[in-house]
Amino acid sequence: MDNQKVINELNAYLKGEYMGIHSYEQYIHHVTDPQIKAELQRIQQEHKEHAAKIAERIQDLGGKAVDDTGAILSLKEGMMKLKGIPNTIEEILESAIKGQEMGMKMTEEIVRGDLDTDSRDLVEENLNEDREQIDRLNRLV
Repeated sequence: MDNQKVINELNAYLKGEYMGIHSYEQYIHHVTDPQIKAELQRIQQEHKEHAAKIAERIQDLGGKAVDDTGAILSLKEGMMKLKGIPNTIEEILESAIKGQEMGMKMTEEIVRGDLDTDSRDLVEENLNEDREQIDRLNRLV
């Protein structure tokens, strides 16, 4: 398998993880309920761990991991500013769930692409945690 294709796919996935991390930062900033805030912080930390694992895998393959989301994040942040951050806890949780689901959908597309077995297994492991995160968020709604 061509390592450069795998590196490109993993970097695309890594950008999505960074988008999630930044989104959770916004949600955390706007939540006052300690229980909800703690859960959002926990999920954000898990996304940071996912990003670190993927960055390490990219480096193991001889590539350079992206360190931000570039234009994608700028576009998303611009859209969030235009639409406004959700105001209620329910809106924040629903937005987080929707973001998780969109991220998983994009990730599942990447998994179908050009990944070696070790990289695919790592991404699948992260996807399983993402599913658990959605379950946890749904219980809070």
